[in-house]
Amino acid sequence: MHTAITIDALKVLDAIDRKGSFAGAAAELFRVPSAISYTVQKLEEDLDVAIYDRSGHRAILTPAGRYLLEQGRSLLEAAETLAHTTRQVAQGWETRLRIGFNSLLPAECLFPTIRAFHELGVPVDVQVVEEVFAGAWDALQSRRVDLVVGADQSSKPAGNFATHNLGPIHFVFAVAASHPLAAIERPLSEDDIARYPAAVAADTSRALPPGHAGIFRRQRTVTVSNIDQKIALQASGLGVGWLPEPRVRHLLANGTLMEKAVAEPRAPITLHLARHAEDRGKALMWFWDRLRSENTLSQWLGHEAN
Repeated sequence: MHTAITIDALKVLDAIDRKGSFAGAAAELFRVPSAISYTVQKLEEDLDVAIYDRSGHRAILTPAGRYLLEQGRSLLEAAETLAHTTRQVAQGWETRLRIGFNSLLPAECLFPTIRAFHELGVPVDVQVVEEVFAGAWDALQSRRVDLVVGADQSSKPAGNFATHNLGPIHFVFAVAASHPLAAIERPLSEDDIARYPAAVAADTSRALPPGHAGIFRRQRTVTVSNIDQKIALQASGLGVGWLPEPRVRHLLANGTLMEKAVAEPRAPITLHLARHAEDRGKALMWFWDRLRSENTLSQWLGHEAN
């Protein structure tokens, strides 16, 4: 569809406004003044709108002209961004990288890597998405995210995925210091635990079978959206359950939560980086290599789990 408004015409209006005259715009754009005047007159004729009021000593923008200039600058910026991102894609850089992280990990674990990526000066938008249980693999399989940090092996679907072992994360059965289970000195049995509501973080999987752990069939539940909320729920005494030890070490140390021995301990879960094996965009591979080589996540898991 033909339109009278072109990128070139908008550049002319922008230059006139910034330089304060047609002559100044002509010098900046390396054109003769008559070419600048012709572009403006042609635009006015095509739009059937007066862009400049020429009744005074010097031409000034009409209200319609001012509106056209202001909106046009947004279009110029968008056009420049489009040109830049097109070159970026041609060079192998994505325009956006979506990172999913398992809620067992804190989002802060990714911040040093994201900061280092920003220092590269590459205009790639980074989106960080929290997922719970099988939701991490589900998000990757359905391509809602490009990279998963903290994927577990138990819910891994069929597919051609590249993975890297980050290490194990250990769990503790924790209750609030004021909770009735806190006073029991022997290892807790299923009957002990099933008397009280379990705090549950809802699985964010949309297609894969949802995961669950450490909940007895006859046990009531209180369901929240993520591990942070589950921790808060248990710290308030409204629920009990297994928690990732690195996430609650400070609460165990200050007495807000108490670790309880149980008759059937829970095994650690090994967490992984994961991506589609065929995906090798520059931003994706930068994060992949960085998270593997600098061992930030592995050190966090190893230090906190000792």
